[in-house]
Amino acid sequence: MFLFILVFSVAIVWKVFYLQNIQGEKWRIKSKRTYIKELTVPATRGNIYADDGSLLATSLPKYKLGFDPTVSMRNKKNRAIYDSGIDSLCHFLSATYGDRDWKDYYAQIDLARREKNPYIILSNELIDYQTVKRMRKWPIFRRGKFKGGVVFDKVETRYNPFGRMGFRTIGYRKDKDAVGIENSFNNQLAGVAGKGIFEKIAGGSWRSVDGGEETIPLPGVDIHTTLNVNIQDVAETSLLKALRQYNADKGCVVVMEVATGQIKAMTNLTKINDTLYAENYNHAVLGRTDPGSVFKLPSMVAMMEEGGLGLNEYVSTGDGTITISGSTMRDSKSHGTITAQQVFELSSNVGTMRLMQKYFHGKKQKYYDYLTKFRLNQPLHFQLRPDAIPYIAKPDKWSVTTMPWMSVGYESLVTPLQMLTFYNAIANNGKWIQPIIVQSTREADNIQDDFTVSQERSSEPICSEATLAKVRVMLEGVVERGTASNIKNPMYKIAGKTGTSQKLIGRNYIKGMYYTSFIGYFPADAPKYSCVVVIDNPKGVDKEALYARDVSAPVFKEIADKIYACDIQMHKLLTPRTGDRKYFATQKHIANTGDAKKICEELGIEKLPQSEGWTSTRSDGGILEWKGIEYAKNKVPDTRGMNLRDAIYVLENKGFKVDFKGAGKVTSQSIPPNSIAVRGRTIGLFLQ
Repeated sequence: MFLFILVFSVAIVWKVFYLQNIQGEKWRIKSKRTYIKELTVPATRGNIYADDGSLLATSLPKYKLGFDPTVSMRNKKNRAIYDSGIDSLCHFLSATYGDRDWKDYYAQIDLARREKNPYIILSNELIDYQTVKRMRKWPIFRRGKFKGGVVFDKVETRYNPFGRMGFRTIGYRKDKDAVGIENSFNNQLAGVAGKGIFEKIAGGSWRSVDGGEETIPLPGVDIHTTLNVNIQDVAETSLLKALRQYNADKGCVVVMEVATGQIKAMTNLTKINDTLYAENYNHAVLGRTDPGSVFKLPSMVAMMEEGGLGLNEYVSTGDGTITISGSTMRDSKSHGTITAQQVFELSSNVGTMRLMQKYFHGKKQKYYDYLTKFRLNQPLHFQLRPDAIPYIAKPDKWSVTTMPWMSVGYESLVTPLQMLTFYNAIANNGKWIQPIIVQSTREADNIQDDFTVSQERSSEPICSEATLAKVRVMLEGVVERGTASNIKNPMYKIAGKTGTSQKLIGRNYIKGMYYTSFIGYFPADAPKYSCVVVIDNPKGVDKEALYARDVSAPVFKEIADKIYACDIQMHKLLTPRTGDRKYFATQKHIANTGDAKKICEELGIEKLPQSEGWTSTRSDGGILEWKGIEYAKNKVPDTRGMNLRDAIYVLENKGFKVDFKGAGKVTSQSIPPNSIAVRGRTIGLFLQ
């Protein structure tokens, strides 16, 4: 026993000496490199929200599949697990990822095993947690990390719940490519990563050695945008349909709230191939180009402010051409002698240039000063970076033709958002307001930065009230009688301006290639939204069918119609058919099917077929006639003349909600009869 204890003690001393002196340097180096190191703890990235709190972007955990093939070489049991399951595992991998044959997976794993590589990536495709749970039941993998060698490396990925909607505007950060809100507000979203000294413990996990606060990452704050999910969806769908219809190169739409300058929708689409359009460039913010006839509005405002231009002032456009210093400008057709209002409504280039010659002859600097007052030559300092700087040359660089050509939308480079901001000022009683797309940054419910406070607003209107009244009449006239009369509708008024300019390729304007746009606001009598629609280089057989009237303006109307239909606050009650209650009592009576059947049974009338409702009217002979009512799918029924009980029955059976005011018969309803409306909408009824 003594000898045994002596030998055992000597062995311990020898092992200590061996580890400390002979192998000491090896283990000291290994401990520094492997078991204790400084690690960075990434912070959780903040979320991005829409104006109603809908989630636009968030971070979700994904996993990358790794594998340690050397686990099978540690002992016989692990070797048996490997040999019995490797073929099946490779078949599972091939079937799941579908990128390679199972033999290729086998060759990859076998090579790493022979080279004693302790870690390989089986696929770069990220998988979700549900897939991880399924993989943990596969052969070999079901044995876990230490016997099966499977490694699921967690990776934080960005997820957009609405898919590609607003993809460029919401943005992304991928390698060196970073755009949109994700890029412009990266510092706020990213948070602050933690750093500290960590040691490796059993199971391959790491724990903090110092435990200091610097090891705790600070999560990023949330971004609350002004974007509206419904309006964004409408804008994208309408624009994409028009781009495909005209096989256009690109286009953009921006919808802004008039009073606040908040961007409710921003979509940019570029043609990738014959059938595919994608968001790969922000044309609304960065797309500087000749704005075309939409620039006639600031020219008209400048002339009204400078010389008191009146709506009824006559101007001769002659044969529709004008030549200045050898350069000729033409109208699409001759208009003869017309008023200034008609010049704008018919978008006469010649008329606008002749008026400019009258009011700004020899006043180049004065015209430039007005453009400066309108902020058309200044950057918007928009929240999305980079911010385009408009180009309008200073007067000392102007030629003889610069000012007249500029007045009708040439020889200047302005973005769609720049022009929309000016039109929005007209709708906002002359008050210029800086557009914003992010309202605030928040940490939980605590507001960190409120960008509506720092939002720039003009202290004075950009023009007088008299000028404002005149240009509003002109803008409404464009839709009522002018170049955009095709988008006039009886429910609400649209005010706006069409713009069609030849495309500048190099230094030459190309005939047959157009940059079309429509900018306006609605409802015209109480503006709530302003909007710009741009479609670049539409194609077709008929050249005149490629102007803004037929290309961009209908897109504006489609967007405006859908916004109007979804915003009950903009609706006006329909004018009653008559104020005489006896009129309704003698015209028609509504009954639901059950009531109609009961009446028929009592009166001995033949059984009626199924129908949504029944109406009875008196014929000239005083005989009561019954007629079934069939309402078209997704269209609003006409409830005027019904009592409240019957109106509620008809509307709720169609899936609508009902709100009412008054008593008696329904005289008007908030959503017009036969309008297209989605189920769940609230329809207001007025009774008297």
